[in-house]
Amino acid sequence: MSVAAPLVLREGDRARLEALTRASSVRAGLALRARIVLLAADGLPNAEIARRTGTSRPTVVDWRARYDAGGITFLHDQKRSGRPPEIDDVAVVVATLTEDGRPPEHLGVTHWSARLLAAELGISFATVARIWRKWNLQPWRAETFKFSTDPELDARIRDVVGLYLHPPEKAVVLCVDEKSQIQALDRTAPILPIRPGLPERATHDHVRHGTTTLFAALEVATGRVEQACLPRHRHQEFLTFLKQVARAYPRRELHLVVDNYATHKHPAVKTWLAKNSRVTLHFTPTSGSWLNMVEIFFGIITRQAIRRGSYGSVRDLIEAITAFIDGWNDRCHPFIWTKDADTVIAKAHRQSTSRTRH
Repeated sequence: MSVAAPLVLREGDRARLEALTRASSVRAGLALRARIVLLAADGLPNAEIARRTGTSRPTVVDWRARYDAGGITFLHDQKRSGRPPEIDDVAVVVATLTEDGRPPEHLGVTHWSARLLAAELGISFATVARIWRKWNLQPWRAETFKFSTDPELDARIRDVVGLYLHPPEKAVVLCVDEKSQIQALDRTAPILPIRPGLPERATHDHVRHGTTTLFAALEVATGRVEQACLPRHRHQEFLTFLKQVARAYPRRELHLVVDNYATHKHPAVKTWLAKNSRVTLHFTPTSGSWLNMVEIFFGIITRQAIRRGSYGSVRDLIEAITAFIDGWNDRCHPFIWTKDADTVIAKAHRQSTSRTRH
């Protein structure tokens, strides 16, 4: 039986081949082929190489020939033609986005689901879901936005943001608004407290016992809140609260950020402001109440005190609101605005309705 001559390695390949056999990140098949070539270069017979590497003699002969023909590059896996995919990703994407993403009228739905589109295209819903993930399509999601048409948009943004970033010296900046129609909801059964492995539980049905309106003034520099719960939110109640805020900060220059609600511009309110020049109102733009930082506080009190409570009367609701705000004022912290006016204005003027978020 003839013995094959030692395989001649290309210049510099021995070090590269040895590195392939030692590297932990190299695929096992490639490391095995590198070892076969090295043993062949050492002059071992093909049968002995096959025994040492746990392969067959034809396999050794094949990889020797491949290296001889193309070097280390030919030891790598070659691209395989395989059967082309039967599902065209682009076709699924186009079907998803046609008619602005609205399914045909005969289906009677507002947006596609993976199962519904799969049934229309005659493919599996798992395939549709995979393609949606690949192309970052989420038909089930929806976000809202609103453009401001206020002709004084830029000026009002600069006014309010300027107060936040550069408040007047020795003045107090307060964000004022009303959270109206807070319902005193009484659960029809006692709330079950949290237990290991179980969340707090409450019945989904309830009895309504009336409503109240929370007037709040958030001091931006400290986070402290001045509040009043009143039955309605007309200009009379707003004026009453304004006077309460003025008494809470005697002999101080007050700058109040408010929205464009009609009660804030009532003649009676303007008359009182004319007599109390130390109090100045600064209006957020139309559809721009998100500039008023007291809205952040309203979100906090809703999540932490109102939503999960059970109130047998409006008085109980008001007591719960008052207790929360008393505790809040003991642990309050400053509310810090970080965006400058130019950044906010640039975002407010964006016109792409498909991208703008609010």
